[in-house]
Amino acid sequence: MPSKIGCADLHSTMRLDRRSFVKAGILGSAGLSLSQLLKAEATSPPSPAPAGAGRSATRRPSVIVLWMRGGPSHIDMWDPKPNAPEEYRGEFGVMNTNVPGILLSDMLPQCARIMDKWSIIRSLHHHDAGHSSGDQICFTGYPSGPNPDENIYPSCGSIVARQLGHLSPQLPAYVMIPRLLPGASSGYLGVAYKPFETQADPANPGPFRLPNFSLPTGVTVEQVGDRRNLLRSFDNIRRDIDASGQMGALDRYTRQAWDILTSNAARDAFDIDSEPASVRNRYGFMPRFDPGAADRCGAPAWSQRILLARRLVEAGVRIVTVDLRWWDTHVLGFDSLRRGFLPRFDQAYSALIEDLEQRGLLESTLVVAWGEFGRTPRVNNNAGRDHYPNVFSAALAGGAVQGGRVVGSSDSRGAFPLANAKTPQDVLATLYRHLGVDVNVNYTDGSGRPHPVLPSGSAIDELS
Repeated sequence: MPSKIGCADLHSTMRLDRRSFVKAGILGSAGLSLSQLLKAEATSPPSPAPAGAGRSATRRPSVIVLWMRGGPSHIDMWDPKPNAPEEYRGEFGVMNTNVPGILLSDMLPQCARIMDKWSIIRSLHHHDAGHSSGDQICFTGYPSGPNPDENIYPSCGSIVARQLGHLSPQLPAYVMIPRLLPGASSGYLGVAYKPFETQADPANPGPFRLPNFSLPTGVTVEQVGDRRNLLRSFDNIRRDIDASGQMGALDRYTRQAWDILTSNAARDAFDIDSEPASVRNRYGFMPRFDPGAADRCGAPAWSQRILLARRLVEAGVRIVTVDLRWWDTHVLGFDSLRRGFLPRFDQAYSALIEDLEQRGLLESTLVVAWGEFGRTPRVNNNAGRDHYPNVFSAALAGGAVQGGRVVGSSDSRGAFPLANAKTPQDVLATLYRHLGVDVNVNYTDGSGRPHPVLPSGSAIDELS
């Protein structure tokens, strides 16, 4: 662990901008201070991981979830149907990949070029056509409760944080870029296992920014340091009269929080502007906000978020979920996909896979790209497609996944699984196996009832 940073060192080494400082004391929308989070974690220590399960001999495994919220069209991306009637196959053509026999939409040329490095599941299905309730199934493996925007059951990230804990004491175990999604929270595990949110401004879809990494307006590093010294003075007084030892424990949590918030590791991991321009350009940038058709479902401002995810797992975050919304293409769907979503995904996804491989991280990093469902096989009257959970696709790369494979298939119109049907629980089981999570462990909810990590599902052996 790097040594603690004093006030003088802070002043000389930290820049007062969004890239250089975590806003002390605030974690996400819950308003939970980092020291409170660490204290809560200490009262619920991680469970031991199964010996040797999913471990790399050289590097601990990690996961990046590229969450394509809204439901990406499987037919227009990963499972094209060139021989189907026009009202099913849509407006895009198909192209060969560098793996004989695997076709993709002709809107994904860079992904096709590296098809040997990633694989597709084409037979996923479930039975819930709601966005948030679909999120719940895919993040937790369980159906949603009465309010699908709120977790009853813990997300995969929260399970990982609970069972495996931190890879680095200076970084969170579970990070959400940019903010919490339905299904992605901690449910009955409690606030200690909610994700750290980078909190991009939802009202500002253009520039990429990290508000959690900036000082409040008018606050200087010197003032933060003075506040710490003032608190230490009061703590010394209270410690003298504290016979229970609780003050010493609180000091421990506060010191650990301060070390995370001011550590080189945390600051450097989130400093995306330190990346070479060539790397940032390879992932791509979002142009100035365009009110045209490509942005009718929300401008895809997520290319640099994907780069940040790579930086975080490289630094030691176990699991990162990146919000790639909003693939809900009911209206002018082909126009939106053509002008915005597919070229940007093609560039950023292929950049991530190649970047991880070049850095020696692909073997230890499982990348899962998917959404809560697919889109209807038949094109609607608005040149788009609607919600469709009966069959959809996912892309996986890294870890034990061998590239150039297709698992399962859908029928000739992309309407239902045809062979080797898979479920979201199977994908989660694959993710858990990669990380070394014991899915047979039971955790107890607030009423004392035990629940297994997954109610069903098996890791997808055909990928490895």
